[in-house]
Amino acid sequence: MSTRDSLCLFALDATAELGSAIAAALAWPLAAHEEREFEDGEHKARPLAPVQGADVYVIQSLHGGPSQSANDKLCRLLFFIGALKDAGAARVTAVAPYLCYARKDRRTKPNDPVTTRYIAALFEAVGTDAIVTLDVHNPAAFENAFRRRTVPLTAVPLFVNHFKHETDRNLCVISPDAGGAKRAEMFREALEAARGHPVGNAFAEKHRSAGVVSGDLFVGPVAGTTAIIIDDLVSTGTTLLRTARSAREAGARRVLAAVTHALFAPGAEKIFADGALEGIVATDAVPAFRIWAGATHHRLEILPSAPLFAQAIRRLHDDLPLTDLLVF
Repeated sequence: MSTRDSLCLFALDATAELGSAIAAALAWPLAAHEEREFEDGEHKARPLAPVQGADVYVIQSLHGGPSQSANDKLCRLLFFIGALKDAGAARVTAVAPYLCYARKDRRTKPNDPVTTRYIAALFEAVGTDAIVTLDVHNPAAFENAFRRRTVPLTAVPLFVNHFKHETDRNLCVISPDAGGAKRAEMFREALEAARGHPVGNAFAEKHRSAGVVSGDLFVGPVAGTTAIIIDDLVSTGTTLLRTARSAREAGARRVLAAVTHALFAPGAEKIFADGALEGIVATDAVPAFRIWAGATHHRLEILPSAPLFAQAIRRLHDDLPLTDLLVF
């Protein structure tokens, strides 16, 4: 797979904007494809470019909205991958910047589904050779669910590049729950190395049961610092605000958030109305289409993720290591 000419890059219609940005960053054109809708709600997609023997990458972010649900996008991606394999593609890699259903990775109630494993089975059934995603909720569960190559990219390099120029010398990275501790420590270590002086770390307790979040413990030297909460996603914003308020009560001078996927579900408007959180930095892996009229836009900054995905695709195609992208 080292011959550059065998690369073939597709972006399905629902992720056309991000797909075009990735193609531009890669300096490689998107291949033509067709998507058709039928009167009864069914659909089809097919490549219009030859893919026989090619190393194919298909970009489709699997978040709900604005015009298709997560289920719609997943189904279309799976069918398109199947069509590519039927057309003779040598290798097909799904590039899913946001992977749907990844939060349900273990049983927490009797007879609960383990949806991450079922999603993996669907990708394997249509012949997917590898899957690339960004800050999946539980990287260990993601890697263990698939029997194909998994590439769990992280937005940490993007956030480090953004925050390394922060003028406040006293920074502290906060994990909003136990599950995000490894991500927070990766970010803290990389940020400390980039800035050349120590960055503190803190931890907030969180328990979730039947949709109710609880936990009051907060540990870490945030007093007098600019505290940065890092998380894989923001939905209603409850976790971010609880953590920001706890950090303020512990003496943090400023509180910012670095969030990979800005889902902004209904209720998230409280993030911008509350003064505990000064600002949010997010990637465009999920476009912020749910931002409502009148939102405080100056408190939200969007970082482009296309260069990161382009680097990953280039290295996968050329069989190069991904370790400096923090993929091990």
